[in-house]
Amino acid sequence: MLNRLEDSHGRKINYLRISVTDRCNQRCKYCMPESGIGKLNHMEILRNEEIISFVKVAAEQGIDKIRITGGEPLVKKGILDLISGIKKIDGIKEIGLTTNGQLLKEFAFDLKSAGINRINVSLDSLNPEKYRYMTRGGVLAKVLNGITKATEAGLTPIKVNTVLIGGFNDNEINDFMTFAKKNNIIWRLIELMPIGEVSNWSNMNYIDGATLLNNHPELTNITKSSLEKDKTFYNKNLDISIKLINSLTGKFCESCNRIRLTSDGKLKPCLHSNIEYDIKPFLNDLDKMTEFYKEIIIKKPKEHKLDSDDFTPINRNMNKIGG
Repeated sequence: MLNRLEDSHGRKINYLRISVTDRCNQRCKYCMPESGIGKLNHMEILRNEEIISFVKVAAEQGIDKIRITGGEPLVKKGILDLISGIKKIDGIKEIGLTTNGQLLKEFAFDLKSAGINRINVSLDSLNPEKYRYMTRGGVLAKVLNGITKATEAGLTPIKVNTVLIGGFNDNEINDFMTFAKKNNIIWRLIELMPIGEVSNWSNMNYIDGATLLNNHPELTNITKSSLEKDKTFYNKNLDISIKLINSLTGKFCESCNRIRLTSDGKLKPCLHSNIEYDIKPFLNDLDKMTEFYKEIIIKKPKEHKLDSDDFTPINRNMNKIGG
């Protein structure tokens, strides 16, 4: 019987997001600086077997849902072996993967065979030039072909994540809804968060997603509970539902069930905090690792401080955290 570990606020922590690499084949403007990133030394990155050992410990304490992130996870050497290893761990019920889609066409069927249940694709514009601008060189056609191949491989339902950026893609709402209907995907609009590189952006880039969507008369907010992370809007004309993650203007800390592991072995109980805990000293002693993990879960903060006057943006860019 697996333990169902709770934090000190009564939340069952069953969701682990693992950043398997800080490296990426794109340079998205909200994710990393134009000058590039100071890549971690190879020796700093957790090896696949170390990640699997930690997941075994976490699974014994109630983790049953995993999401593989990056950087871009598909550029990590041995990514399929890592997924297969995690899939074999007792207690793991679901493995998802978040990708920018540039390599998805080549990996789709192998990801399915390795054990991925579903994927999220990051896509911030349906305009090829705008997409190339925001990603600093990404090719939109590769992403669209990857989504098609992933559908054929059965990695469904596919979710497409779009970061809402004022003055950039806030005029593409109708295009994305039509795209979602045509391709039978779940479209999620995510409010821009002041993390890393973005903390220096203009306030004009931050938009209240609910206000934007409420200005579309074809949409009706059908969200059932204020505790839901995803706010649901129904498009009566297209007969589809779309999702809004109001990370900035909303607060769903009360139902937060997740913890994050960075590629260099740091556990982050809260995305919006600089507090991290290093698991590397415990990798050769799983009993001590178990006790250390329990202590971290207990320390998980009640809520983030994004809405506080004294909020300090976190230091790491998103490519080093994993979203």
